[in-house]
Amino acid sequence: MDEITNVFVTESREQLEAMESALLELEKTPDDIDTLNAIFRAAHTIKGGAGVIECDFLVAFTHLVESALDKLRNGEITADGDLIALLLACSDHMGTLIGVLESGVSAPSPEVTIDGDALLARLQRDWLSEKQDETKASSVEPLVSTGTVHSSGGGAVETDCWHISLRFGPDVLRNGMDPLSFLRFLTTLGRIEEIKTLVDAMPDADQMDPESCYLGFEISFASDADKSAIEKVFDFVRDECTLHILPPHSKLSDYVALMLALPEDKMRLGEILVEIGALTPSELSEALGAQSQAAQTAGEDNDEVAPPKLGEILVDQQVVQPELVAAAVTRQKQVNDKKIAESRLIRIQADKLDKLIDLVGELVIAGASVNLLAARSRMGELIEAASLTNRLVEDIRDSALQLRMVQIGETFNRFNRVVRDVSRELGKDIELVITGGDTELDKSMVEKIGDPLMHLVRNAMDHGIESREARLAAGKSEKGRLELNAYHDSGSIVIEVVDDGGGLNRDKILAKAVEKGIIQPGQTLSDSEIYNLIFEAGFSTVEQVSNLSGRGVGMDVVRRNIQSLRGSVEITSEMGQGSRFAIRLPLTLAIIDGFLVGVGTASYVIPLDSVVECIELANGSNERDYVNLRGEVLPFVRLREVFEVQSDAPPRQNVVVVQYAGLKAGIVVDQLLGEFQTVIKPLGTIFRHLRGIGGSTILGSGEVALIVDVQALVQRCAQREEHSGYAEHGLKSSGSTARL
Repeated sequence: MDEITNVFVTESREQLEAMESALLELEKTPDDIDTLNAIFRAAHTIKGGAGVIECDFLVAFTHLVESALDKLRNGEITADGDLIALLLACSDHMGTLIGVLESGVSAPSPEVTIDGDALLARLQRDWLSEKQDETKASSVEPLVSTGTVHSSGGGAVETDCWHISLRFGPDVLRNGMDPLSFLRFLTTLGRIEEIKTLVDAMPDADQMDPESCYLGFEISFASDADKSAIEKVFDFVRDECTLHILPPHSKLSDYVALMLALPEDKMRLGEILVEIGALTPSELSEALGAQSQAAQTAGEDNDEVAPPKLGEILVDQQVVQPELVAAAVTRQKQVNDKKIAESRLIRIQADKLDKLIDLVGELVIAGASVNLLAARSRMGELIEAASLTNRLVEDIRDSALQLRMVQIGETFNRFNRVVRDVSRELGKDIELVITGGDTELDKSMVEKIGDPLMHLVRNAMDHGIESREARLAAGKSEKGRLELNAYHDSGSIVIEVVDDGGGLNRDKILAKAVEKGIIQPGQTLSDSEIYNLIFEAGFSTVEQVSNLSGRGVGMDVVRRNIQSLRGSVEITSEMGQGSRFAIRLPLTLAIIDGFLVGVGTASYVIPLDSVVECIELANGSNERDYVNLRGEVLPFVRLREVFEVQSDAPPRQNVVVVQYAGLKAGIVVDQLLGEFQTVIKPLGTIFRHLRGIGGSTILGSGEVALIVDVQALVQRCAQREEHSGYAEHGLKSSGSTARL
């Protein structure tokens, strides 16, 4: 695939996403002209680009879709649910055709072609057929026969017509032209609603020349013809008359709509007005001539006087309304701003970016080695140079990682379509609310979080949100609410899926777990542990399997995929009120700031974002698994015991206080070795069952250090606290540790 085709594929997929979002918005607000124009513009751009690269099968399909959108924009058909569903299906098929182009195949497969033909047949039969047009036309009286009426505000009703201001030159009759013949020919395009003859230029009778014409006309003309066609009526006398044509006010919104649909290369005000039909080429030429003459005159009189603007001249000549000039200027500014913004962007392949991150990681490791050698040399100048290099490496690292940070809003917006389709399939009215779409995280993580989110969203709609009847019986609104939210918290990103449905049935989950042998009868579990049972493989409390869920496949995959990203998922629920699934992920999978600690002869890295403080472990704490932290209970774990280090503990140990998801715990270590830039290296599959280890890294000395999984250690403290009695020792628990 050549570079031009690659750019077209990338940009077309962006256009399809915009088109799908606009179609979903149009279903909510069918009369929104801006949304209609956005849909038409996206389809038109894709068709135009496909024509440039000679992708005929995409051009042919998109052409009929564009025809339907054009009818929709002109008010000939209405945007009901059936049409929106069909257009969404057409949008999906356009994406399939773009995939065919991307694969390098010269033509779609027979199956794809049959699917496309079926969609076009429905579009042609139900929305583009002549019968459809006749039905629509019979319900609306044409402008030529009756005109469009509106109230003038004072009770009178008048037609909304073209206004033609016509002044014939004195030599028209002398040159063999009959002014009335032009007026008669004008009626072939419409109907003259009102005509006023002007005799201001007529001299006294004794000075009148019988071969001269002194008449002028102000005409109110009802017609659906465009401005150019009306102007052509006077082609033969155009040089011998003064002609101004102003469109009806009802045309203003149409012109503005056409203006917004113009391609992005339309920059000049005159070109914009001619393109949409509000200005004819001859009117533009005349105005440009007047502008040039005025500029020349102004330059001769005073160099500091600016020449008049084209828009002002057009308004003064009464050929366009001021509103259209203002809209054209706004359109100019939008196009100009977009071009400036695009000129600052550059597209780059993801694999090149990944290679850059890998090289930065190796640079971080090499920098750590330089710092270690400089410290051992005890040379002040070398230490200072190594420190400066280290700061520059940190800046390069942060900048490189920032290149891979993308907003999660694009992923969230894809669920608008999912919620629409699934809610219609289930017969439920569900509203999707998205917040925190501007929250950024690593691109590689965005790509991998899509499937877990899809499972959670579909389960929330199928199992969580009740039917309309059940919601009304429970005193709720008949419209269900599903929320997607994202925010940063303690160096992590939290993604929430919240519904206002019936919540998780604690007793039902417990009974099903006992039935499947996951837990033993009579076993005591906390609410959190019970809710987490739904992530077990094959677990489902649904009595009837549906197309969406109920087979027990999916939730275990959700947890496994999230854990592969070094993340976790937490569940809170309240019967009758709804459920909240919170996915907590690290900001990046590549490089983090760490806190280096030592236990025996081994080194470990604790993610610095989770470190709160460090304290010395008091003597006499060997028999306890908690400390008194300023009057609060702080449970802790000893890394020496977790990893079964055989050497004797030193007389002086330290506690690293860590925090995860608002919960605090302590990690007891032998030595505190300071901050350390950590390049995360994944462990092999043989170590995937290790608890408490999140990865590995390479130190400046070349040794391997393990990265501590703070989440697992905090959860270990939480489970242990449930079976202990800290309160018996007279200590109080803080808000954070009490939740352990």
